Amino acid sequence: MIIIGAGLGGLSLAHGLRRAGIPCRVYERDESAGARKQGYRLHISGVGDTALREVLPPELHELFRATAGRALPHTNVYDHRLRLLTRLEGEGTHLNINRFTLRQILLHGQEVAYGKQFTHYETGADGVTAHFADGTAARGDLLVGADGINSGVRRQYLPHAQVVDAGLVHLYGRIPLTPETRALFEPEMFAVFSMMIGPDRTMAGFAPVDYPEPVAGACARLVPDLRLRDDRPYMTCSVGARWEIAGHSEAELAAMAPEDLQKVALRLVDGWHPVARAMVEHWDVPATFPQPIRTSIPIGPWEPSHVTLVGDAIHAMSPAAGAGANTALRDGAALASALAGAPPLEAVAAYETAMVDYGFAAVRESAENGRRYLGQNPLTTAG
Repeated sequence: MIIIGAGLGGLSLAHGLRRAGIPCRVYERDESAGARKQGYRLHISGVGDTALREVLPPELHELFRATAGRALPHTNVYDHRLRLLTRLEGEGTHLNINRFTLRQILLHGQEVAYGKQFTHYETGADGVTAHFADGTAARGDLLVGADGINSGVRRQYLPHAQVVDAGLVHLYGRIPLTPETRALFEPEMFAVFSMMIGPDRTMAGFAPVDYPEPVAGACARLVPDLRLRDDRPYMTCSVGARWEIAGHSEAELAAMAPEDLQKVALRLVDGWHPVARAMVEHWDVPATFPQPIRTSIPIGPWEPSHVTLVGDAIHAMSPAAGAGANTALRDGAALASALAGAPPLEAVAAYETAMVDYGFAAVRESAENGRRYLGQNPLTTAG
């Protein structure tokens, strides 16, 4: 089994296959696990927690729970003067975790080949061969594209599956939580998510990552041979806007130093409630980076084969529903479960039938939330 990409979906699948006794190998284009900035806090719902429980060894799942903060189960929507417009109540599991903490947990015990840039694949009667930019190749009975929003596997396999600009860009930052910065936030703001919305739908969003117990102690108690890198609480904080409001192109933002990105964010919240400016002023500036928001266009079913896709490689979505990570984890668990009980082609057919339904439903929900609150472009239909 060949898995292209060591993100959440690919690693969820790898753990599920390992638990089922199915050999696999993960190939990752980055040179190391922490080579790229990919965001900070993740909201894990019951969907994601159930998937993790299904695929992880019990001690790793317990470590995940021990390093995930218990957020208040609601989302606050404020105007730019910090007047509460609505509070969206949620039920079930609501866990806020550091993205890299979760990825380190998922990487534990996995065999990952780094620096492997996928170029193309070739299929035969008995399997598939993946080729890499360094001239090497890998052969297996199934190739799984878990290589993210710019998936090379998707481009070759489903060239009609489009990923489009959502019309938005977010500037991601984080605020170290100290006694001084905690005082910026009211108790009800330590929730799943909070956002301030400006008249032009510019958004300042924030959510806490608070560790329930010392991270080193949790590792020592549950997985003594794992050392998690991050252990300081923080408030993730992003400022998002439509491109025309942001006033810079993708290339211009990508070329900016972190302190200049902070200045752009400060301009976007100029004249808002003082809390908005204070949040951005307290950013851990070197950790700031821009992220264009893109979305998949839902497509209909396709003929199952020795190639399939999980996570953002097939159903990338805006963050407006908090569903991307949870859906990717679900994909990995669902595909692993199917493969444990049926031959590859039958398993892929069963997985894809379900995934096309729930995956693109999440894309549509995210797009609608983004349109309503953030001015995201309406979701078009596949051409």
